[in-house]
Amino acid sequence: MRPLAVAGAALGWAALALQLWLSIGLAIGNHRGAAWGVFMYLGYFTILTNLLVALALTAAATRSEAAAWRFLRGPGVASAIAANIAIVGLVYFFVLRHIWAPRGLAWLADVLLHYAMPLLYLAWWWLAVPARGLSWRDIPRWWAYPLGYLAYALVRGEIAGVYPYPFIDVGALGYERALINAVGVALGFSVMAALLIAIGRLKPTPQDVAEQGRRHPLEKM
Repeated sequence: MRPLAVAGAALGWAALALQLWLSIGLAIGNHRGAAWGVFMYLGYFTILTNLLVALALTAAATRSEAAAWRFLRGPGVASAIAANIAIVGLVYFFVLRHIWAPRGLAWLADVLLHYAMPLLYLAWWWLAVPARGLSWRDIPRWWAYPLGYLAYALVRGEIAGVYPYPFIDVGALGYERALINAVGVALGFSVMAALLIAIGRLKPTPQDVAEQGRRHPLEKM
């Protein structure tokens, strides 16, 4: 599956670069400066999770045995990233896509980051990640990233007065409503994590797929 990882990593980095360029351009156009564009860019769960996806696919594409690459290639880490990028696509489709209508390159970046990369990474996870060793006990550990992001987004909001998503906009909703909404997303993440673990424990390993492909056509009948 290395060619798929190479293609996915290239597409992921290209999508992230495009969105960064658009964010900086928008900030400059609004007389806020390039630094503000980078600040806003790094506030989105979509961006940070797609960054993890691009790193994970880069790790899968390289043969380096550096500790960081081996960590990202681990089935547990790869599966946790899969759960998070699935939530990116689902929350955007069901909650956020109705609140704006991007055009041109903004539409392209939107499609790549919210639809193409989640689907591509989940396909790579299915084909390449040996997930039979996953356990239900992994789910609490997987909460670390989304809960860490929530704390990060709320602190940024308190400091800068801007929140990346309307459902956690404390300025408009208050802390109680924003945290209730965050709990709803966390429950959705937990369901997605449990689903991936259940699928992972049943799906064929990459070795099974390769062995099936090597079998004589008559043996498959």
